[in-house]
Amino acid sequence: MLITRETDYALRILRTLSAGGHFTAGELAEREILPQKFAYKILKKLEKAGFVNIVRGTRGGCSLGCDLRKVTLYELLEAMDMHSRLSACMESGYQCEWRGNGEQDCTIHCQLSKVQEVLDSQLRSRSLYWMLYGEDD
Repeated sequence: MLITRETDYALRILRTLSAGGHFTAGELAEREILPQKFAYKILKKLEKAGFVNIVRGTRGGCSLGCDLRKVTLYELLEAMDMHSRLSACMESGYQCEWRGNGEQDCTIHCQLSKVQEVLDSQLRSRSLYWMLYGEDD
């Protein structure tokens, strides 16, 4: 599955932050109905990817750190460490037993690769703004 619970929660966090302002991890968790410790873990990934800013301390909190019109769903999946491959055989370094037996091309792999290209293209063409608001601008 491409959209895991973690990615879904990340989208919800970004939805709240897109309204502006600063929120603590606890406030985000309460507002978006998700576990607080999971929210903090996700926020750290979003911060590392540059999607959110986190300020620590008594006046700290999280705020949106990017333009959601310029960040794609594909980039969010990467930030959540999701490998969006349809099959393990498409991962780099995968050792295919069938091809290891001297076979040349695997028709299944070739067809799945075509589907993967279309999927990746769609994920790259969809901004997070589009995901959250259903419109491009």
